[in-house]
Amino acid sequence: MTPGAAHAAWIPCDKHDLRRAEAAVAAGYPAVEPVLPALMEWLQDLNWPVARVLAPFLASIGAPLLPHVRAVLASGDDVWKYGIVGRLVGESDVLPRQLRAELVRLVEAPTASEIAEELPEIAREVLERG
Repeated sequence: MTPGAAHAAWIPCDKHDLRRAEAAVAAGYPAVEPVLPALMEWLQDLNWPVARVLAPFLASIGAPLLPHVRAVLASGDDVWKYGIVGRLVGESDVLPRQLRAELVRLVEAPTASEIAEELPEIAREVLERG
């Protein structure tokens, strides 16, 4: 689904656009559903100010976020994967159980680049918590 003009007010324009990030959080789920992929992109670097606002909110969404998290986990961006596993999956009440197979794969059969980004360690921590 392509976000409409009204939804654009919820997508940050840059890493410092806290106004739009906070507007997305205020709108809540399911209102932001059409822009979830765009909001997920702002978690590519957890040092970005907008990531600090969006990560706890996105983690609270739970199961509806599954396809978007799985898309990141299937990507080649291991830094993004690390952030998603640690800050989104790890902070969610439901995502660790629903992504157990993916987390176990990261622990038991990681790629060389996933090992370099310490994904097995963060996946193991999430599994132990959940």
